[in-house]
Amino acid sequence: MSLLKRLKACRRIMTCLDENYMARALRLAEKGRYTTAPNPNVGCVLVKENKVVAEGWHVQAGSAHAEINALKQIADAQGVTAYVTLEPCSHTGKTGPCCEALIAAGVQRVVIAMQDPNPLVAGRGIKRLQAAGIEVVCGVLQQDAEVLNKGFITRMKTGLPYVRSKLAMSLDGRTAMASGESKWITSADSRVDVQRLRAESAVVLTGINTVLADDPGLNVRLDDAVKQPVRVVLDSRLQIPLTAKLLGLPGQTWVLTCSHDEQKRRPLEKAGAQVFQLKSKDGRLDLQAVMDFLGQQQINTVMVEAGATLNGALLSENLVDEWWVYMAPCILGDQGRGLFHLPAMQKMAHKRQLDMSSVRQLGSDLRLVFNTKI
Repeated sequence: MSLLKRLKACRRIMTCLDENYMARALRLAEKGRYTTAPNPNVGCVLVKENKVVAEGWHVQAGSAHAEINALKQIADAQGVTAYVTLEPCSHTGKTGPCCEALIAAGVQRVVIAMQDPNPLVAGRGIKRLQAAGIEVVCGVLQQDAEVLNKGFITRMKTGLPYVRSKLAMSLDGRTAMASGESKWITSADSRVDVQRLRAESAVVLTGINTVLADDPGLNVRLDDAVKQPVRVVLDSRLQIPLTAKLLGLPGQTWVLTCSHDEQKRRPLEKAGAQVFQLKSKDGRLDLQAVMDFLGQQQINTVMVEAGATLNGALLSENLVDEWWVYMAPCILGDQGRGLFHLPAMQKMAHKRQLDMSSVRQLGSDLRLVFNTKI
């Protein structure tokens, strides 16, 4: 075998090893998916002489980062290769810069899945490692890393959260009977999946009509350790009753309004809600202002659980990134309630096209995930 062929074979072996160890780091990062907000999910694997010697992941915001948790497990990191799912930070926030910790530990090589989109990092961590003489490889399993942190990446690049809307429907596209009765259209398997989706979200958002009709809790009910999402109610005229279930549950409830009525606001705040006044549009909350506000609060991911009116408005304004549709094999009839209220949609030329990204069976149901096509 020629020298060139041997070099190519060695590179293929090295690439395969890098991908295997990075896949392990990504699985570790997933362990923090319910607890790290507003920080990204990050995993780290330390390897020496083709053996894993330590590993760690970021558990929650304000605590040690993945690299630090891994380094704590070994006394000597000289000559180690570190596999990290996100570029090590180079700035001091609630914790110190991870790139400096890797340098001080004597790490020889750092393999990174993706560059950090945070402007405070954005390549600076890589440059600092290289300046210290450390070999850096970036882009290993990058697409997998990007999927893991869609919300964080979106907020860093646009200032807006990544928005998913959950819809449950019958085979004939109905979300409830004409009377409003809707429990339960979908199976227990689908409902557990929805709980996981809630747990992965920093905010669960609904409209006042859903609160008045269903009195939802919007909290996560799983056995896993979970950071409860903030419950957000869009309530233009402050109609939410003080007896609403979500006001009495642990965690935060935010009421977003364009009302100036202090007599309604004060009792809500005494009941435990935080009330924020935003600008209006056509007599209702400006939905773009809502998303801008949530981004400013460092919200990475929003899960919408709402009715046809709010979902129709969000679709019309292109404010949802993904539609998660749970379809049950049942028929509710043509008098049932539909998915979207879109009175302006009168012609085929007005139709909205969605891109299907995945299909999965959950019990007797199908879960269809669509991306909004603008």
